[in-house]
Amino acid sequence: MTRPDLLALSHDDLAALTNRGLVKRAAKEVDAAPPSITVEADGTVEATFADGVRATLPPVGFGAFGCTCAAPGACRHRVGAVLAYQRQAEDEPVEQASWSPGDVDDGILAARYGTRTIAAAKRTLGGGFLARVLRPATVEMPAATVRFLVPGELGYVDCDARAERRDELTVLAVWAFREADRAHPGLPDVTVDIGLAAATASGSGIEDAFPLLDDLLRDGVSTSGPVLTAALARCRTVLDSRDLRWPVAALDDLVDQLTAYQERDARYQARVVAELVTELHARHRASTGGSPRTRVLGTDERAETPLKRVRLVSLGCRAHADGGVQVYLAHPAGGAVLVLRHRWETPGPLGARRIAGTTLHALAHANIVSESAIRDAGRRVRIGSNRVARTAITPVGAAWDDLPAPIRLDAAAILAETADLPPRLVRPRVAAEFVRVVPIAEVRSVAYDPGAQRLHADCVDPDGSPVTLSLPYRAHTPGALDGLARLLADDPVAVSGTVRRHDGTVWVDPIAVATATGVTVLDLLDDRAGALDASSEAADDLMSTALAGAMEVLAEAIHRGLRHLPPTYPDRVTAAARTLDDVGLRKAANAVRAFADDPGAWLDAQIRLLTTVEFR
Repeated sequence: MTRPDLLALSHDDLAALTNRGLVKRAAKEVDAAPPSITVEADGTVEATFADGVRATLPPVGFGAFGCTCAAPGACRHRVGAVLAYQRQAEDEPVEQASWSPGDVDDGILAARYGTRTIAAAKRTLGGGFLARVLRPATVEMPAATVRFLVPGELGYVDCDARAERRDELTVLAVWAFREADRAHPGLPDVTVDIGLAAATASGSGIEDAFPLLDDLLRDGVSTSGPVLTAALARCRTVLDSRDLRWPVAALDDLVDQLTAYQERDARYQARVVAELVTELHARHRASTGGSPRTRVLGTDERAETPLKRVRLVSLGCRAHADGGVQVYLAHPAGGAVLVLRHRWETPGPLGARRIAGTTLHALAHANIVSESAIRDAGRRVRIGSNRVARTAITPVGAAWDDLPAPIRLDAAAILAETADLPPRLVRPRVAAEFVRVVPIAEVRSVAYDPGAQRLHADCVDPDGSPVTLSLPYRAHTPGALDGLARLLADDPVAVSGTVRRHDGTVWVDPIAVATATGVTVLDLLDDRAGALDASSEAADDLMSTALAGAMEVLAEAIHRGLRHLPPTYPDRVTAAARTLDDVGLRKAANAVRAFADDPGAWLDAQIRLLTTVEFR
């Protein structure tokens, strides 16, 4: 009897079910001393190794494979048995049937995973669920990625999450495929919203926050106090009970900004407060105006999901003036970039600070294999300190070369990815949304603007498409600019950073640079040799200047409060609108001008300016 499930497993699939080191070791042992293989009438494969160990592979999935060795879980004998069987049966024909995970009916799911798992999945489904379906057999969800490795077999499923959530997520992945097959048959990449409760709910659930946001705009941050901050924190708890992930995250950031102002902390920015208030209103408008609630308000996913053994590749880190840091970690199996955040209360040498059991310098230049990683729906990750679970950290080496799309993209792919996005104000609120690795073939020019204290570099990718690197000076990372100038002269081959569209081309705010000698993280450099040529100035961007000026004027309204604006303020708003007119942004100018005549138009002006900045 032929075992098509075993024949369908590639080395990559076996590595996903176990780990790559185990697969390599098993392959070497099979090459040196192949086990004897027998196949019983029911399809059970038994492999007997030279040392007397027997591995048994029943036809019910990888989790049921057994072995007489002392290993408690997956072992080299079970992997070796699969490899040996594949070699023995390599000439047997394998029928490649067309199959979709959505073909699995609920009766089969209930029989395999149990009614309690189905009930848990239905609770998640009832609140609405967003998933990206990648045919032939992958589903990306906020909590994890699920891959069906063998057509027609639920016994070979790779899931990022640990065992306690794996079955539930597999069921949800089947339902996501079923919805994709119904609504978008044949499309290789589609995002689906499923869940009837989300589609029929009335209101957005954010309404409880609006009286507090109105008070903030009316009276201003400058006169707000602990009472308003505490009220917003209580409101955040109410929204969290409704599983509104993205509004909850916005309220968290808003409370943090108000607290920073009250503590006279440098992380407070009036423009950030204005954007957060605008975002909450925009999500309410979108969700009540027909947009899918799951995309606009977040999903009914659990706040955190423990991951199984996971490999992460560091893309560098970004340091902040308040002592915080974000380490960007590519998750190749999940096709996403996760963010590990940390903040130290006391100053010290940044690279030597301890984080996740090692130094920041080591973590920002590392390959990480961990059994204690936990991620949330917003793609933030933390690495636990459980002594039983292990975390191995090794140098990143050439790991960037093997990163898959959409983590590593050229300029054309980035432009395609960002072409039809909804505004950031109503998109899923995930960290490192546009952190990517961009290959660089040539650096054509480098220019430093001493007025803006910004370094620009015009580059091209391997296809000849333009890529602009643009990095501002930051006082808390003084070596980054000089370090970038030095690295650009050393024939860089790739850069990691936050990508965006700008006048139809790709711009990158660089985080780390890869050259022939390895990866260098800019914020950890101490290059202060004055290597920048201040005589080479970048051209002024009048449109960006006009938009920034208008946003500063509108941000002042929420900082001071509409009740406390100075008499000259309307004239400044009118002047900002005139400047927007001068650079051709007529609709933005009209929105700002409407605010000058009617304070109630502040929100509409904010939405217009923020979307113009994003999509210009």
